[in-house]
Amino acid sequence: MGIDPGLTRLGVGVVEGSVGRPLSLVEVDVLRTPPDLDPARRLNLLAEGLEERIVRLRPDVVAVERVFSQNNVRTVMGTAQASGVAMMLAARHGVPVHLHTPSEVKAAVTGSGRAGKEQVTQMVTRVLRLSEAPRPADAADALALAICHVWRGGAQNRLQQAIAQAAGPQQVAR
Repeated sequence: MGIDPGLTRLGVGVVEGSVGRPLSLVEVDVLRTPPDLDPARRLNLLAEGLEERIVRLRPDVVAVERVFSQNNVRTVMGTAQASGVAMMLAARHGVPVHLHTPSEVKAAVTGSGRAGKEQVTQMVTRVLRLSEAPRPADAADALALAICHVWRGGAQNRLQQAIAQAAGPQQVAR
């Protein structure tokens, strides 16, 4: 499950598959909250929508876009708060959480960390063999996060397991 956090629009994209095999779309949606609503109530609306999806879809992992500093502090605060809600809900349900930067996601999906939104959307559409592009951009970004984690997260997990296995049990000197 990929989550593109935002207080006004929060993208949720779920894909199924593994490295070396075709990925398929399970579900994609954008949760929306009214901008004139109190921020705490907006976060609660997002939490209710996300929790329903986590319980129903039972993802193996939740990949959340890592919040990065923007010029608009108000926007980044809402994004960070929505990100925190997503991470907390995943942890509450025992689902591992991984963070990916926007450039990491773009590089994984398009081959370039500087790709534009339209290029990411085109590649998501192609990779998932969709008949039309997911809209709005928050939906495509959430799917890109999920794709990125399947492709990169699996490799990172295997690398960590190999390192741990190579270290083996500690030898005790006698």
